Amino acid sequence: MSHAHEDPTVPKGALVMAAALIALALALTAATRLGWIPHAASPVAERTAADVAPVAERTLHFSDTVDGSVRVVDAETGQEIAIYGEEGSGFIRGVMRGLARERRMNGIGQQQPFALTLWEDGSLSLRDSATGRVVELGAFGADNRAVFVQFLENGDG
Repeated sequence: MSHAHEDPTVPKGALVMAAALIALALALTAATRLGWIPHAASPVAERTAADVAPVAERTLHFSDTVDGSVRVVDAETGQEIAIYGEEGSGFIRGVMRGLARERRMNGIGQQQPFALTLWEDGSLSLRDSATGRVVELGAFGADNRAVFVQFLENGDG
């Protein structure tokens, strides 16, 4: 049996193209960092610049229960809005896990509420009043957005 001789080298054209792609990525990154290319505006900055007002807002507390459920409470009234068992709303769990992790990293407890806001332009945001971090909930699709919109619909808004 004879083995066909295979050339283990990469074609020169492929190496040139890979190097060009890497150089382009580095150039664009440097241009953005140096201010030659403007940063993409954040939704918060865009709303502020356009003077977009809130349509509805509610402050909420999210907490884990002993049985693994997530409890959602109106921060102003103390009224329980919803409770999700282990099978319910993985999206809420995911968002809150990320926000809780940031609080733990900064040594912040669960005392301060989250502000859920529906804006005139239709966007929906969840702001952590403890860290200032804002999550734009519309970015995760209509179904996931609707999970949070219901908290505004169940309250005085």
